[in-house]
Amino acid sequence: MLNKLLHLFSEDIAIDLGTANSEVYVRGRGIVIQEPSVVAINQKTGQILAIGLEAKKMVGRTPAHIVATRPLRAGVISDFEVTEQMLRYFIEKAHKRRWPLNPRPRIIIGIPSGVTEVETKAVIDAGKSAGAREVFLIEEPMAAAIGARLPVQEAGGNFVVDIGGGTTEVAIISLGGIVLAKSLRVAGDKLNEDIIQFAQEEYKLLIGERTAEAIKIGIGSAYPLKDKRELPMRGRNLVTGLPEEIMVSDEDIRRAMEKSVKQIIAEIKTAVEETPPELLADVMAQGIHLSGGGSLLRGLDILVAKETKIPTKMIEDPMTAVVRGAGQVLENLDELQEVLVETEELEPPR
Repeated sequence: MLNKLLHLFSEDIAIDLGTANSEVYVRGRGIVIQEPSVVAINQKTGQILAIGLEAKKMVGRTPAHIVATRPLRAGVISDFEVTEQMLRYFIEKAHKRRWPLNPRPRIIIGIPSGVTEVETKAVIDAGKSAGAREVFLIEEPMAAAIGARLPVQEAGGNFVVDIGGGTTEVAIISLGGIVLAKSLRVAGDKLNEDIIQFAQEEYKLLIGERTAEAIKIGIGSAYPLKDKRELPMRGRNLVTGLPEEIMVSDEDIRRAMEKSVKQIIAEIKTAVEETPPELLADVMAQGIHLSGGGSLLRGLDILVAKETKIPTKMIEDPMTAVVRGAGQVLENLDELQEVLVETEELEPPR
């Protein structure tokens, strides 16, 4: 009886705790927060100065003792205490108490497939320390597939590629479970690093991460574009030490990211080769579904389709697919409980 009352009044939350960005879904209200996974810390005092959007504005613009950091690397917790603070911030911002006895929320958190038991426990512990009553976990490709409204509980092959900031997740899903999963630590952040390295090697120009990301979003592509695009790349000349501006084209940036894009394609092709024949027939009919912010790279769907010989499409609003899927599980926990990662938190279905 008490559990039923808690569930009735609890504002349960689904969180896509990403390397680059985090999204929060509140049961009955939808997505309420979309902010960068960045925390600004005063290293002299250990005090957290800002989280999310405000912290990202500080990247590269702070005194030496103030550091804007990401507490997650490749989708897993690299700094437990800072992650806990960030989770607490998101929970408090999303969990508007509507009556005095409002209980602590249950939380579903998206995690990369193939994380270790230690990494899984770290996420659960961080969630509980941040104020959750119960913490459930869902693998990001599964959440993305549910967010894309794919029939994950049916006996058919659903092929999902979720490209985030830190990892690329490739999964074949059937009958409410992941049949085959691949996880590659090459994704959006690595593409930014490629552009930074390209600027240094090609033009002796030092640029920051924000500049690299802006150029990737502005003119980045995985496949040749019909119309040539150019953008100014501003930074510091490593030879003269003076500011400099250079015009770069979409072809330059495509060349800069080529190696990493090829690694992502190779991982997808390996998954295709290892897919059981019956499920592969379904995949060829249904196609490959791309999700995550990294899938927005222009022409990536065309390149994947060309390399795999399988129709490829980007799902609607790929940036929020994982949190939307986790949110749907939250709204229908009894019916979709089988898609969650098995942990001590997860009671057997009644």
